[in-house]
Amino acid sequence: MLPCVHWLQPFLALLASALLTLGENCPTSCLCPDPHTVDCSGRGLTRLPDSIPLDVRRLLLSDNWIPRIPADFLVLYSDLVYLDLRNNSLSYIEPGTLSTSSRLVFLDLGSNNLTEIPKGTFGESRSLIKLRLGNNPHLSAVNEDAFLGLTSLRELELERNALSGLQVGALSQLPSLRVVRLEGNPWVCNCNFANLFAWLMENRHKLPNGVDGLDCSLPMDGRRVPLNQLSQDSFRECQVTLTLTDLLIIIFSGISVSVVAIMASFFLASTVHCFQRWSKGNKTEEEESEE
Repeated sequence: MLPCVHWLQPFLALLASALLTLGENCPTSCLCPDPHTVDCSGRGLTRLPDSIPLDVRRLLLSDNWIPRIPADFLVLYSDLVYLDLRNNSLSYIEPGTLSTSSRLVFLDLGSNNLTEIPKGTFGESRSLIKLRLGNNPHLSAVNEDAFLGLTSLRELELERNALSGLQVGALSQLPSLRVVRLEGNPWVCNCNFANLFAWLMENRHKLPNGVDGLDCSLPMDGRRVPLNQLSQDSFRECQVTLTLTDLLIIIFSGISVSVVAIMASFFLASTVHCFQRWSKGNKTEEEESEE
């Protein structure tokens, strides 16, 4: 029995040392259930905690009051793969802030106060697989190139925001996209929505419930209409196709306007020149009469 105890002593000492080190590196008021996880959820934080271990892989910061992320925050955390910032007070993400973490796989920015997703917000985070941006009640604008470079992104959540429209390019630039959530937005059925509607109909398999549960408001009276009651014909007035005759008329009209403008300018110049000569002749006759 004693030899076994002596054999275990070095192992127990190493384990105790590791636990002690783990406790020292864990930020105040946070929990660190394992060497690579920092859990600061629901701690009433108004800023990012200090002394986060550099080798952290899972950082949980949900249910706090954090208003911003410093632009250089992720520069040192190259091993971070899971970042949860759900239900905070974030209103803006500075472009490039999140692109410095090359291994980030999961990012949750849901239930914040974001108003827009500009170009370059995520840089080219090629490892990002799941991105949550839902439940931002003031999020009304997503740049067409907001997700450019996210070649591995499979799941995108944009539900229950304030989006009345979305450019198709923002979605078509995601080659690995498998699931997208768009329900609960105040979509408007205008010509700007026509391309998105066509994309949704072609990619309804990527929507958790297809187009069921999605609706948009008519621009005339604001009445909400389910998308499953619409078709491409609903937007036929937005499709402007010019025939050869139309093009010839436009070209001929342009040439005619140009010719008329040139003739008018020539006539005006000739009239002014004649008037000047007539005035000069009258002046000469008056001078001769006085002599």
